[in-house]
Amino acid sequence: MEVIHIAALGLAMAASVRAGPTFYRDVAPILQQHCQTCHRPGEPVPMPLMDYQQAKSWAGAIERAVTARQMPPWFADPAVGHFANERSLSGAEIRTISQWVAAGTPAGNPKDATKPVHWTEGWSIGKPELIFELPADVPVPAAGVLPYRYVIVPTHFKQDTWVRLAEVRPGDRLHTHHIVVSVREPDSRWLSGMPVGKPFTLGERDSGGGMPGEFLAGFGPGAVPELLGPGEAKLIKAGSDLVFQLHYTTDGQPGCDRSRIGLVLAHEPPRRRVVMLAAANVRFRIPAGDPDYVLKASVTLHSESTLISLLPHMHLRGKAFEFRVVFPDGRTETLLRVPHYSYHWQLSYYLAKPMVLPAGTRIECTAHYDNSAANPLNPDPTKTLKFGPQSWDEMMIGYFEVATDLENGMEELLTS
Repeated sequence: MEVIHIAALGLAMAASVRAGPTFYRDVAPILQQHCQTCHRPGEPVPMPLMDYQQAKSWAGAIERAVTARQMPPWFADPAVGHFANERSLSGAEIRTISQWVAAGTPAGNPKDATKPVHWTEGWSIGKPELIFELPADVPVPAAGVLPYRYVIVPTHFKQDTWVRLAEVRPGDRLHTHHIVVSVREPDSRWLSGMPVGKPFTLGERDSGGGMPGEFLAGFGPGAVPELLGPGEAKLIKAGSDLVFQLHYTTDGQPGCDRSRIGLVLAHEPPRRRVVMLAAANVRFRIPAGDPDYVLKASVTLHSESTLISLLPHMHLRGKAFEFRVVFPDGRTETLLRVPHYSYHWQLSYYLAKPMVLPAGTRIECTAHYDNSAANPLNPDPTKTLKFGPQSWDEMMIGYFEVATDLENGMEELLTS
């Protein structure tokens, strides 16, 4: 009887072991969905997580990062809003990884594996149909503070072109802080008289003349290509140029950049045009040592549109950020609250349910800054801060994207 009991206990323990998480059955799908966007060859992160051996090598670091909720990076307050690109792991997914590591990282049966995600090396949007590249290498010196550089790249489009997906890739990741690619329409006065195809700079207070072009795509810390819904696209009018805004940082070693943008086109007539707008505050002085300085900004929309995404932007003193919407009838709703902002992760938040904004709707933003010595990222708590382009300056911008009628651009949305 005792022998039978022990045997049964052994079978139960074996079944329990078999039921525990394995890499192929349980962990690999989590890595595919939440991690491989960045953790794969050709991306800047140092630890690819594409197969069992790679995941096993980094198992301890993975477990610590997900348990502390440092990875995947996601800063939205879960009590406010729901987002289609939610990155954070569920409690069950975190327990799965912890149990897998505690059990000694068992591989399991390869036959249990889900189909691997097919990644196009060098691109997250798949293979682009069109690629526009800087016409020449841009040298980055070994030292010094570099102003933003601009390069105008003609498209030579003979007809209006609608873009479904766009991705910016830096040629020199080590020295590239961010890239913004905008569309300069053929009748625009913005940057008129500036050279085409050659890098140039602007004065600190020089906007380049006229209204800046519409945002097409960008690259920044932690940013991933945006998500456009069915029937949504961005417009590049015939004869337009692309303007690359390039921000490099130095690290003691010279560099060389040849950035590019890849486009996937919309081959069916779009139903809605996507435009990025911003509520910004550019006239401020954040006192030295202030641990919680508050700035506000708002913008009113003069045509009906549908809100699809939000992107808060501050620099190293950025502490917290909030978006609200105020409807024409006075109703107010909080859209996004980021209680612990991180300058190192420029994340966009895509609404799970896009929100219709009637004409007259106002988008409001509130930002908090910690300019005290208690902020470990603060380069100089004795400095009073103004708006400026470098990371040790500050910014207060609430970017947001809307889908609107095909004939509406920034001017139609922002002017009455």
